Amino acid sequence: MLRTDLPEIITETLPGPKAAEVIKRREKAVPSAIRCAYPVVIDKGEGAMIQDVDGNKFLDWIGGVGVLNIGFSQPEVVEAVKTQADKYFHGMFNVVTHEGYVALAEKLASIAPVKGDEKKVFFANSGAEADENAVKVAKSFTKRPNIIVFSGAFHGRTHYTMAMTSKKAYAKGMGELANGVFRAQFPYYYRNLEGMPQEAALDYYMNSLTDVFEQCAAADTIAAVVVEPLQGEGGFIPAPIEWVKAVRKLCDDHGILLIADEVQSGFCRTGRIFASVYWQEAGVQPDIIATAKSIAAGVPLSAIIARSEIMEAVAPGTIGGTYCGNPLACAAALKTIEIMERDDLAGRSCEIGEKVVARYNELKEKYECVGDVRGLGGMVGIEFVKDKKTKEPAPELTSAVITECWKRGLLVEGAGTYNNVIRFLAPLVITDEQLAAGLGIFEAAVEAASK
Repeated sequence: MLRTDLPEIITETLPGPKAAEVIKRREKAVPSAIRCAYPVVIDKGEGAMIQDVDGNKFLDWIGGVGVLNIGFSQPEVVEAVKTQADKYFHGMFNVVTHEGYVALAEKLASIAPVKGDEKKVFFANSGAEADENAVKVAKSFTKRPNIIVFSGAFHGRTHYTMAMTSKKAYAKGMGELANGVFRAQFPYYYRNLEGMPQEAALDYYMNSLTDVFEQCAAADTIAAVVVEPLQGEGGFIPAPIEWVKAVRKLCDDHGILLIADEVQSGFCRTGRIFASVYWQEAGVQPDIIATAKSIAAGVPLSAIIARSEIMEAVAPGTIGGTYCGNPLACAAALKTIEIMERDDLAGRSCEIGEKVVARYNELKEKYECVGDVRGLGGMVGIEFVKDKKTKEPAPELTSAVITECWKRGLLVEGAGTYNNVIRFLAPLVITDEQLAAGLGIFEAAVEAASK
């Protein structure tokens, strides 16, 4: 049964002959700008496993880049979508009310750790749409035109979120970007300025934020500060709690809203239903959460959550859209959250993360090329360097590790400002045997690449 199988490569080459043919067709029919780094043509997926069209079996530690926290083809979610499909596929929420939208909004309002007693929720289709809509809501409430984002941030590829995203390779050739988006330094403690004592780091990064008020836009023109509780594309860097507390106070002092971009970190990925639950446990909360990815087990859906006072400041007709809160997606999301809570996937995420971090730290002790290991729960990054002292990034080595992994039947993906981090985003339903096998493959790949 694929759900419990281990990785196995049966073809002499990758891609195999059937996969190679489909990839050749892809090259003719699809723009090359939509790149695929892996020679895999999926035939079916179950749990944490993919089987390709040639019968090769891959263990997936990418999970659709954080979409598949409950795994491929979860039978109860499949059944929930089938049941909804038998009734109707679509009911635009601006035209008719469907109960799934309402029920999902109620559920998210009850579990999201945003400030306020009364909360409201609306839906979009993608993470970028969620981030952009969160900013629209913040601007509507504050009546201010500008926002602050951070180095290393990834918020999407729409016109506005390209400006929010730090890495401008995602905006190459796209012309003038949206204005009113200003950037401060994210607290990347592993790469603090040389000679900076750790106790000075918090002040340094907070000064970077307040410098925006002096050099770019006055505080009373800033609608929101947008933070990933754990940066994804930027290199799997958790936002330090002491920094989050300081940012929250700064926002409160100046009437600025704090938006948590939980597109990748939500839905048990970090060991909590949302990563910002860690903030709540420390006594602070965001004003708005934007989330997507694993919300509906792979059916396109995203959500924006805030207290009613903020949501009701939005002018009629400025949010919503044709497919937003699609009935099939809402059915999938309701069942997904039910499973996550019933099966304690947040707890399972912590268990998985502890094993991965322990093994990665063993690699850190063993190999000069492993510079840092970090994360929250089952969202873990491992950073590769040319040597530990200089911390010079090793992107070529990182790429080689990724290649050595897929050759052995393990799919992993890179990240980081310097393209030298490998992210762990395996589905949280991965078996202990699969996790052990994957960790063995990963170490073998690091050893082979480092030679």
